[in-house]
Amino acid sequence: MNRSQAAAKRAFDVVASLAAIVVLSPLFPAIAAVTVLSSGFPILFVQERVGRGGRMFRIIKFRTMIVGSEKRTQGQWITNANPYVTPWGRLLRKTSLDELPELLNVFRGDMSLVGPRPTLAEQVARYDEFQRRRLEAMPGVTGWAQVNGRNRISWTERIKLDVWYIDHWSFGLDMRILLMTVWQALRQQDVDDVPPPDSIVGG
Repeated sequence: MNRSQAAAKRAFDVVASLAAIVVLSPLFPAIAAVTVLSSGFPILFVQERVGRGGRMFRIIKFRTMIVGSEKRTQGQWITNANPYVTPWGRLLRKTSLDELPELLNVFRGDMSLVGPRPTLAEQVARYDEFQRRRLEAMPGVTGWAQVNGRNRISWTERIKLDVWYIDHWSFGLDMRILLMTVWQALRQQDVDDVPPPDSIVGG
């Protein structure tokens, strides 16, 4: 991706994320209210993730687990069956509504709408040279690996798909991934609540 292509992708991210935030704005206070009523504060889950070029940023999601559970579950792959996930959190995770605040990450330039999913620093520390190529792109809310198997494929295969996306990026490919993401979300496809083979924590 050259500089002009990167600028065009960023411009689309800004316009599309802002439009999505405006259109979906009624959901934000509704989800926040139910979160508070069902399990108290805080409303949001904020965590350090690794972005493009290894730059750290704070990813924002709606909280789906009980307060204080992050340290207790460190290193685990969290599924809806985990006892620390709240009943309301299970619904948010199943519908991916917990990821709506990531639109704010996109708008402010931490993430893109499409790209490899951002992972934790301890994961990146274990990357080999090929796997580190994931850091060449801005991390995304959705990505090529997410619409081609998500949790049904191994972590190794997910990384291969992410690198393939980086090598074959085009605006048309991004549009295809976004449309596939919406379609799969509506059909509840590829949201299996099981850790993928050879999984490490992330998502």
